[in-house]
Amino acid sequence: MKPVNQKAWLLVLPVVLCVAFSAVLPLMTVVNYSVQDIISPERRVFVGTEWFAAVMRDEELHGALLRQIGFSLAVLAVEIPLGIALALSMPATGWRSSAVLVIVAISLLIPWNVVGTIWQIYGRTDIGLMGAALAKLGLDYNYTGSAADAWLTVLVMDVWHWTPLVALLCFAGLQAIPDAYYQAARIDGASKFAVFRFIQLPKLRGVLMIAVLLRFMDSFMIYTEPFVLTGGGPGNATTFLSQYLTQKAVGQFDLGPAAAFSLIYFLIILLLCFILYNWMQRVGTASDAEVQHG
Repeated sequence: MKPVNQKAWLLVLPVVLCVAFSAVLPLMTVVNYSVQDIISPERRVFVGTEWFAAVMRDEELHGALLRQIGFSLAVLAVEIPLGIALALSMPATGWRSSAVLVIVAISLLIPWNVVGTIWQIYGRTDIGLMGAALAKLGLDYNYTGSAADAWLTVLVMDVWHWTPLVALLCFAGLQAIPDAYYQAARIDGASKFAVFRFIQLPKLRGVLMIAVLLRFMDSFMIYTEPFVLTGGGPGNATTFLSQYLTQKAVGQFDLGPAAAFSLIYFLIILLLCFILYNWMQRVGTASDAEVQHG
């Protein structure tokens, strides 16, 4: 048995220090704030779990949480199938493939605040292309005055911005499938749907799991785009959890409740991602068993 090289730990030390300064220490600071009533920089009173109890009783938080869950589920329901369809329709080889990849990735390069500004103009009925087109069709569209229109506009904006990420991940997964599978399918006379159902979709399971978790976590933390587009309105229609937290911490300067809420926010994301991950694992296992049985 070879002796363990203790010097190898020195290679990991820079990463450990970076994680400590970028994640662990800020988290400890948030935990410290969450159990104190910060009256002034010099006066702090220990309150224990009082802020956590107050946050959990907050009805505005409950509303923001329900809006956030509904928005995140809608994002997954639209972007995952649309990303798969887009990846399947993209050319696999040649210069066309490279050109399409560049075009698809353009929206991902646009900063979040610019995306909100673009759609703020795009949705206007006087100068915006989408708003004017809907007005010409006789549709009563107003994302600044209607809660439903505002929510749908934020959803369409997110789909436009982030579906290419799902498509690029799925395209990479499709490219990794060996050609031998397609040759066997052609010999058996399998249809395109059968190829997708029994070859492409099972092979994309790992990539789709990454795409679902990334998009769920990112959509659950959305802030800049709806803030620029609607400011959280009309009313609280597009006030999601991140904006609610910002209002608590910056607008009202309630650092104690904001710190408690941020920890609850973090635990909610972890819990939902854990549930989603295990559900996808079970679905994938059941799908594999069905394929083998068939």
